[in-house]
Amino acid sequence: MNLKHLTKNAVLSLVILAFSFNAQAAVKIQQWQTSTGAEVYFVENHDLPIVDLSVNFAAGGARDVADKSGVAGITRYMMTLGAAGMTDEVIANKMADIGAILGGDFDADRAAFKLRTLSSAREQTQALDVFAKVLQQPDFPEAVLSREKARIISGLQESATQPESISNKAFMAALYGTHPYSLDESGEVETVAKVKREDLQDFYNKHYGAKGAVIAMIGDLTREQANNIAEKISSNLPKSAELMPTPAPIPAVQLPTQAIEKRIVHPASQSHILLGYPGIKRGDPDLFPLYVGNYILGGGGFVSRLTEEVREKRGLVYSVYSYFMPMAELGPFQIGLQTKKDQANEALKLVHVTLDKFMQNGVTDKELQAAKDNIIGGFPMRIDSNGKILDYLSVIGFYKLPLNYLDEYNKKVASVTTAQIKEAFNRRLKPENFVTVIVGDPDAK
Repeated sequence: MNLKHLTKNAVLSLVILAFSFNAQAAVKIQQWQTSTGAEVYFVENHDLPIVDLSVNFAAGGARDVADKSGVAGITRYMMTLGAAGMTDEVIANKMADIGAILGGDFDADRAAFKLRTLSSAREQTQALDVFAKVLQQPDFPEAVLSREKARIISGLQESATQPESISNKAFMAALYGTHPYSLDESGEVETVAKVKREDLQDFYNKHYGAKGAVIAMIGDLTREQANNIAEKISSNLPKSAELMPTPAPIPAVQLPTQAIEKRIVHPASQSHILLGYPGIKRGDPDLFPLYVGNYILGGGGFVSRLTEEVREKRGLVYSVYSYFMPMAELGPFQIGLQTKKDQANEALKLVHVTLDKFMQNGVTDKELQAAKDNIIGGFPMRIDSNGKILDYLSVIGFYKLPLNYLDEYNKKVASVTTAQIKEAFNRRLKPENFVTVIVGDPDAK
């Protein structure tokens, strides 16, 4: 079998459809450290001749500073566009030749690089060689940087006209103030325009060392093979990062001490509204009560209270939702809704009434059982492919969660009580100090 005779989409479909991992069974995670200090998390599975690999660094957007906002994201992306003398075209062709897929993720906490390849010798060797060079020898070519800066600036300028982008940016800025989580991960037009190649190289040297890196792997490998790959990847990461002091932890988030409301004029016919409060960190003991409770409040789609009260009964919104986003520090709890401008104030008021009632009275036993049934019943779909398990391995490793996190997930959900939900919501959220952003101010002339 040779992946170069298959399209990338076909490969992805093969993995999803043919993957026979028993989602109900325990996920056996092996964990160790490389000789250079990188953490490795590995799940051995020989059902398909495929290897999925992810390398995560503490090099997300929160490592930016305000006057160089965007450097972290540009660094991660540019690493894939030129390395060890290979152009972005050469890198893409080498991967396409063997049907391998190079990807990644980026957020405020993490910069991640992903690889999917066949486990057969030729394909795996070539894919890993290119992948290692991307991580260890990025070139940051000037011509490509100029091209990408122009593309990013164009995207930022377009986003500045879109109500959804405007509301997201304004909400994070109002919620986090001077905290690094307030920074736009894409940067600002002014800061991106000033980015130089030296900025990227300096950021890379500081944040891409082996110590603190998390390597996650799943697929057709033995433990010995996985260890060899991990050593290859981590052995030649920048030594300068190891000589520097360990980057300071992301600062603690300061909770708002009063309500903040920001109304932004926009010509759209709809109002985009976001409101919320700093929520929880990864690994927080309140995670499961808040997660199950939020499923009932606004995370369960059409079965949630917000949808029932604000959309179904009164038709005030096109959509309404809520979620917790746990991060290294307090990630946001957010409620979002879109509505006609002339209904915005009424819809926002009803959201507050629904939330207040939820927090004062708690949830019913019937609601709780239905939420548990839906969450537990849907859990096998969360780990029914190598790719999904890889994402969990990365999160478990990066945030230092227990190795039995997946095995205990359903038990944690099943053990949540109505009292725990009410107590956790009232202790963690202060609606009287919520941050609210309305793009498409209904009261504007």
